[in-house]
Amino acid sequence: MQVIPALTAETRSAASGLAVFSVIASTALTAVGNGLMFAYIPISLAASGYPPTWAGSILTALAAGGLVGCLTTGAIVRRADHARAFMIFSALIVLSNALVAAGVYPVLWLAARALYGFAIGGMFIVAQSWLNDAVDNRIRGRVMAIFYVAYIVGLGCGSLLLGQLDIAGSAGPLVAIAFTAFAILPVGMTQLPQPAPPARASLALGRAWRISPVGVAGMLAVGGLSMMIAGFAPIHATASGFSQQEVATLMFAMPLGTLFVQIPLGWISDRTDRRHVLIAAALLVVGFGVLAGVLDGSALVVLIAIYMVWDGASESIYSLATAHAGDRAGRDEMVQLQSAMLFAWSLSGFVVPGLGTLLTGLYGTVAFIWVAVAIAAAYALFVGWRLMRADAAPAAETVNFQPLSATAPLPVELTAAEQASQSPR
Repeated sequence: MQVIPALTAETRSAASGLAVFSVIASTALTAVGNGLMFAYIPISLAASGYPPTWAGSILTALAAGGLVGCLTTGAIVRRADHARAFMIFSALIVLSNALVAAGVYPVLWLAARALYGFAIGGMFIVAQSWLNDAVDNRIRGRVMAIFYVAYIVGLGCGSLLLGQLDIAGSAGPLVAIAFTAFAILPVGMTQLPQPAPPARASLALGRAWRISPVGVAGMLAVGGLSMMIAGFAPIHATASGFSQQEVATLMFAMPLGTLFVQIPLGWISDRTDRRHVLIAAALLVVGFGVLAGVLDGSALVVLIAIYMVWDGASESIYSLATAHAGDRAGRDEMVQLQSAMLFAWSLSGFVVPGLGTLLTGLYGTVAFIWVAVAIAAAYALFVGWRLMRADAAPAAETVNFQPLSATAPLPVELTAAEQASQSPR
């Protein structure tokens, strides 16, 4: 009989760290394929002679799938578990990319990207809740920051990879399939303990609004901003005549700009009223959006500089609003608050692209710039109005800022213990 030696505390810690890394690695590998597909679809449609409104409609379908995913993931995790749910969503992403690889059929791509939106939303909810359950408060902020940074870098690398592929064939979606399939392996072999299935999932928009109007309004703003800027930028760049390599370079730079802008704004927000920083971020979106419109058609290097700050400021609203809402919620309110904010983000991400697509048909692809400017200006005015009222409840306990990506849903706890704390006694 073989005797297995007892694990030391250091060995257990190393094993736990490796297990946590497996979830992060799987999500980052998936992000490479995702970033590739975000650039591939509008370029392929344009190369095949389809108008930009098709790309906008497909983006709206993606957001609609994400909205359904945020409402149904809890039930899927209850039926399976976190690891199997993650692999289910990965398989659906593979299926979505396979449908795209079948040929340039816009109606089929509508269904494929709706399926992708459903799957990626569910995957992120599972991954984030799993990581939140696996680590304690001492390192949670660092682990989640690594998670988001890895995802953002993965998106950028995927976009850059497109520049090396033949857009005329199905190489793009096939490479994305390979990355997603490979991403299943780390989670499939992980030894990370899984949380208990969620007892229930709840959505309380009214309560979330009472806790943090600025936070919920921020999600409504940034859901649309994210889909407008990150989603329509490759559509507009392609329609403006930029080459496949140039579009790929732009899409690589934009996520990196998120890191450069978010980190200093987050540092400032931890040391002052976050609402002032939210106004500053929204005004940055307005200012650089106006620059993007006025200097539209300039050299690629000029547009890259503008879009990096523009996208970074937009993404910063997401993380700042999340932190602001967390400041004002009690620990027993976090689950319902985050679920409601995720729903608000998803709802805006579904509605606004539809408006952008409609305006694109009327005014051309440049319309997305002014839609984003209007959203950011409205949000800055709302936060300023809340500040002038000066009647918002003080923060119960300040939480640490974490760099987040608006293309990745909020972390929503799905553990039975957390959900049970929401149940009436």
